Amino acid sequence: MSEREHIDRGVLPTALVERDQWVCWNEQTRDGKPTKIPITPRTGGFASSTDRDTWTDFETAVEYAQNDEADGLGFVFTDNDPFVGVDLDDCRDPETGHVDDDARDIVNRLDSYTEVSPSGTGFHVLVEGELPEGRNRTGSVEMYDSARFFTMTGDRVDVTPQTVEARQEALAEVHREYVRKPSMASGEPKQATGTTKSPTGDVDLTDEELIEKAQTAANGEKFDRLWGGDIHGYESQSEADMALCCLLAFWTGGDPTRVDRLFRESGLIRPKWDEQHFADGATYGERTIERAIGSTTDFFEPTEEESDHSDTRGQPKQPPTTEVNESIGTPQTGADEQLDSRERVYLKEQNQILSAKLEQQAETIEQQQEQIESLEAEIAELRASSASTVQEQTARDQEVADEPGSAGESIWEKAKRLVGGGRS
Repeated sequence: MSEREHIDRGVLPTALVERDQWVCWNEQTRDGKPTKIPITPRTGGFASSTDRDTWTDFETAVEYAQNDEADGLGFVFTDNDPFVGVDLDDCRDPETGHVDDDARDIVNRLDSYTEVSPSGTGFHVLVEGELPEGRNRTGSVEMYDSARFFTMTGDRVDVTPQTVEARQEALAEVHREYVRKPSMASGEPKQATGTTKSPTGDVDLTDEELIEKAQTAANGEKFDRLWGGDIHGYESQSEADMALCCLLAFWTGGDPTRVDRLFRESGLIRPKWDEQHFADGATYGERTIERAIGSTTDFFEPTEEESDHSDTRGQPKQPPTTEVNESIGTPQTGADEQLDSRERVYLKEQNQILSAKLEQQAETIEQQQEQIESLEAEIAELRASSASTVQEQTARDQEVADEPGSAGESIWEKAKRLVGGGRS
């Protein structure tokens, strides 16, 4: 056990130390990757995160690890405890201590016991709460509450509490924004007449025209409710704030200044918007807008007609012109053009609906893959445990075979020796 893992009862939360849910672990290379294998402190055999008989109390685990029998300690999550672990990987530079913005945001919002991982490249956050339904991992952020174990170092992040805090609302918000698919969580619009993949910040429409366009879009009813301050259907106002900001991010072309200006005109504005909630001085509103723009994958791009109309507002309308379609010799009026435009919009919407369904199917497949990986990990644990049992049985058989007079004797010879010994 390295110097870093020499921890004692005083540096870890009492709520964890008092539970007999401790294991040790050793690092092994499997499939070319370093893997932390749980082991039982009392016996040194393989431990299982689903077998309570392979866990022990904290003191026994520490003593075993400090005798250099293991690389570190681990705490097992179960259905019978109130804890949820949030695992943040590849978010910290072990040399400089620099932390990614997303990881810093998550740690600040959860505001509970947090420690640096054994590799120094990530964090482990522990909170009290219930893990939200749905997927539990996206990218480098993973959450779990049972059948897994956390490696524990005692290297607490100084700005975090020394205790495991109840953080249900914050946990739910972090799960929605970082673990669930951004497109599924934010409800960003997919039905505009023109879109672009990158923020442009150059939507040449007045605020009034932009709001009217958002209200008359296919998801205009949802926009109208949020714009009016109705948060029905959302688990918290913070979630509703994010949903409206994602919609505004789309319609403004990803212009953060305009998103802020428009949000302040909505029914959702509240004093919290300008409160500083983060260590870098960022306000709640600034960070919400930043995340909304970052999670929006398409941005509105007005057509030339819409831009021209915006530039010429106040001028008298010209009557629709009639042009001759030379290929068929029939006139085509502005009404026909509008019909073609509506058809294009309809086809685009249908295409986007199909894309959303494909995305949902892809998410389902990914969740199933995660379940397969979890089952494969359990199978590997069972195989390792079985191999350990076979080795122990083989060792016991060898001890019996090595007993004096046992080698090469037949049953008859053993009987005669025992009878002869009894007569003497």
